[in-house]
Amino acid sequence: MMDENKKQERLKDLTKEQFETTQHAATDFPFKGKYDDFYQKGIYVDVVSGEPLFSSEDKYDAGCGWPSFSKPIQKLVYHRDQSHGMERTEVKSPEADSHLGHVFTDGPQDQGGLRYCINSSALKFIPFDQLEKEGYGEYRKLF
Repeated sequence: MMDENKKQERLKDLTKEQFETTQHAATDFPFKGKYDDFYQKGIYVDVVSGEPLFSSEDKYDAGCGWPSFSKPIQKLVYHRDQSHGMERTEVKSPEADSHLGHVFTDGPQDQGGLRYCINSSALKFIPFDQLEKEGYGEYRKLF
């Protein structure tokens, strides 16, 4: 887990939307998020901790209005979510415990069948050509 003092410092830098999403499980409006229709080469990291979450290699257009991925880069944290009269599985980042979105079983069958439906406001994109500079050089191997 992320050091609490460091986490509080990082939370101060978030926008209201980023804070509400990651800390109070708010949801971006569908088709309005920065990364919904975004297909550059790189990785997506937790906006709070900077921990690597998803690769653009595993991103696809699910038509749901949120960025969708077939798998994460690393193991995530999962919780049962029965809010809003639905049965879902919440996805959180391991280090900062940020709410990211939900995972569903209607993803691409040839890639494991999962669809990680993630809020743009929970993510920060690191372009492929900036991975080394931003301290994520080890993730170049994903491409």
